[in-house]
Amino acid sequence: MKRTMLITGASAGLGAALAREYAQRGWDLVLLARREDRLKALASKLTAAHGTACRVIAADLFSETAVPDLMTALAGAQIDGLINNAGYGHPGTFLASAWDDHRRFNHLMSVVPVELTRALLPAMVARGFGRVLQVASLAGHMPGSKGHTLYAAVKSYLIKFSESLNIEMQGTGVHVSALCPGFVLTEFHDVNGTREGINSLPGFMVMDADVCAKLAAEALEANTSVFISGRVNRFLARLNRWAPWLGRKVMNSGSGKYRKSD
Repeated sequence: MKRTMLITGASAGLGAALAREYAQRGWDLVLLARREDRLKALASKLTAAHGTACRVIAADLFSETAVPDLMTALAGAQIDGLINNAGYGHPGTFLASAWDDHRRFNHLMSVVPVELTRALLPAMVARGFGRVLQVASLAGHMPGSKGHTLYAAVKSYLIKFSESLNIEMQGTGVHVSALCPGFVLTEFHDVNGTREGINSLPGFMVMDADVCAKLAAEALEANTSVFISGRVNRFLARLNRWAPWLGRKVMNSGSGKYRKSD
């Protein structure tokens, strides 16, 4: 029987790349996002190319009942893997946005991934097989800086959550990883207003989404609890551990190029 992977935020960017990667690996897919037309177009391509059975679910994960509603929609379906990829960067400084904007951000970026993991994990453990990937970020390993105030915080939260859950799942057949990409070339940066800054970065600092997805799948299969994609990104994370003062200097001096802070 083929395995089935549920991917949130699958309509574009890294989510779509992860869908392509797992279709190539022979998984069936449940593709979830708000833009149903994009999901259907992606599903058609994956079915034609790989014979992948794709189920499309258009859902608003900002809803307070998003996870219970999704579990109702999935009733009777066997989900063998989960990729919590849905997310965005909320631009500006902390006081530049109303609390409701921050509340919605926290709900989508931290509450939903953990709640959905908790909802699907028991069945994976009972079957003795499961794959759970939280899409975090290199930002979770770096010092905070001006702008996008909550982004690094929620990504650090997902990293620590994944580390703990990876240990707890040892011996169950369930693999848990946090993927920590640096700059991946997707429309993410168009949405949060940082495309110009990303385009100015040298090529070695920006990774293709399909390459990142392949590395992420390999890390998850190897049960790597925290995976930082790319040598440059791993160096930056180590730099912050070895010389945090230098890490803060690098972040504070350069963040204006890729974080909207007004």
